[in-house]
Amino acid sequence: MPKQSASWIKPPQERVLQVFAFDPSLNLDIEMAVLNSMFLHVPWEKLSIGPVGEYLEVVDIDPPSGSVYLPVDLDNPVLLVQDGLAPSEGTPQFHQQMVYAVVSRTIQNFERALGRLALWSPSTEGGNLKYVQRLRLYPHALREANAYYHPAKKAILFGYFPASIRNAGANLPGGMVFTCLSHDIIVHETTHALLDGLHPYFGEPSNPDVLALHEAFADIVALFQHFSYPEILRNQIAKTRGDLTSENLLAELAQQFGQAMGGRGALRSAIGKKEEDGSWKRSVPDPSLIQTTFEPHKRGSILVAAIFDAFLTVYQSRTADLLRIATAGSGILPAGNIHPDLVNRLADEAARISQHILNMCIRALDYCPPVDITFGEYLRAVITADYDLARVDKEGYRIALIESFRRHGIYPSGVRNLSEESLLWHPPEDELFRYKFFAGNLAEIRKFSGIENRYGVTREGIFNYDLGFRQIIRDFWFADLAKNATQKELKGFRKSLHLYLSQAKGDNLASIVLENGLPALEVTSVRPAYRIGQNSLTVTDLVVEVHQSRRGYLDSELQRKVDNGELHDIDPDFIFRGGATFLISTETGETRYVIGKRVGSNNRLERQQTYLRDGVVDHSLQATYFGNPITNYFIKGNKQVNLFAILHRSG
Repeated sequence: MPKQSASWIKPPQERVLQVFAFDPSLNLDIEMAVLNSMFLHVPWEKLSIGPVGEYLEVVDIDPPSGSVYLPVDLDNPVLLVQDGLAPSEGTPQFHQQMVYAVVSRTIQNFERALGRLALWSPSTEGGNLKYVQRLRLYPHALREANAYYHPAKKAILFGYFPASIRNAGANLPGGMVFTCLSHDIIVHETTHALLDGLHPYFGEPSNPDVLALHEAFADIVALFQHFSYPEILRNQIAKTRGDLTSENLLAELAQQFGQAMGGRGALRSAIGKKEEDGSWKRSVPDPSLIQTTFEPHKRGSILVAAIFDAFLTVYQSRTADLLRIATAGSGILPAGNIHPDLVNRLADEAARISQHILNMCIRALDYCPPVDITFGEYLRAVITADYDLARVDKEGYRIALIESFRRHGIYPSGVRNLSEESLLWHPPEDELFRYKFFAGNLAEIRKFSGIENRYGVTREGIFNYDLGFRQIIRDFWFADLAKNATQKELKGFRKSLHLYLSQAKGDNLASIVLENGLPALEVTSVRPAYRIGQNSLTVTDLVVEVHQSRRGYLDSELQRKVDNGELHDIDPDFIFRGGATFLISTETGETRYVIGKRVGSNNRLERQQTYLRDGVVDHSLQATYFGNPITNYFIKGNKQVNLFAILHRSG
């Protein structure tokens, strides 16, 4: 019998792997034990042992014990037919499977929201940018109560440690706790890595919100990813009788870690906390709290609470009709368990709303200024990104977010009021700039965006073309504008660009870093974004980020003298950054938005000087022995300090 071709057999779209839905501690809860062992669907790819795939490489070396664990082969037929290894605290190969699966799911969420393939931040060894294909995951890298993303190593290092002897919660006193088995910790650290790939300067603490946003955003992704797991969601909806403002696992992060460290409950919660007597108390928004809270995790928790409260507002609004139907119009549920059909419908609404808000939060990253981000600017980015896709806010997502931010005391600067119209980013004022600036490169823009061959583009191909397109933009600005445009045109462009293209007389900015006699420009990323709008039409933009640098000094008088050219060759105390994010239509070449921070802004420079000089107060034991991590990193220029490692060790 002739051999038949198997070319008609298509590979599967998904791989199913078993994971802990939260962490191993819930296996001791008779109600949650079955649900905590979950089947997670991740994108299918051919894997090498490790596992090693397109985006990830699991390296299971255990330096504290000197061990190297046998890597798991997830493409082994025996494991394929049983959806991977069963959850196990004591099996290193399951630990490898767990980190691979949860990180893969997190990457998938980002790619769906942003409409493009994810890239890790490039390597800068040798002074040149090099493509980094895989993020390395080390499940047993540290023997300490910590896990962190390491930007230089392009890796996530997970720790393990003995639980508290005196107050271990649901853990065995002194028993080993593995951070690589915590769903929330894995998602949190992966989000740091993905955010670093998008915004490299969001790791520089130039104001109190920058590091807090990094921490908050990582928590937001972890929280809302809970809602994409149907069995867990239905269980918590039934347990709370649909009231997600009451204590529930969906709003909590890292239960095992928090208890193992001697805490009364989860490491962090978006809606409440355990009191000393063991009771749970719902948090009440305090708009004054943000004025006195500066530790990044605590400040970030205010942003997390604001976004989660907005989710609860929309959820309550969208499910009010279901409750009325279920209660013959009263809206008041009788005592006892609610009907399974109502549980399913409430769970469907919660899952849909949470995914929408998560998408809003991720998409907003393309609408942020490239440096010195604040919570208020992030709100404007969220509102504008959502408005671009849906002019009519039928379900009130944007209204809920604006009102929730107000209740938590988060206000954007430079706006007249808190109306949606006022919060939207606006197109450039200079019409010549808006319609002509990138029009000459429209063919290159369309080619890079991959409209004709979008699905044939590889991640490395995108990276390499990104580097080439950066040079096109630099050449265009330096050759065509900086050298040929009139001073009047340059001033008009400067207002729209938020960038300096020449050294005009009277600028008094000798501290700006120059290149060939002109203000240096660093094009840090060029990336396409594909999104489906309300009318089912694809919205395609090119997102370009550009930076400029200026030598910064803590002493205001020294800063003035350097700016005026009175002093030269004085090493800076820090680098003051400016720049802009451009959103360019791939259809017309129109510059739809320029979201920037001027490197020449002395007001912003003074605020940063004050923050770095006086506003970073840390009385923790960590700071006493090792110094303030922000001061060491940003002012003293000790880039060997890993901010994520120190922040997670002390937060």
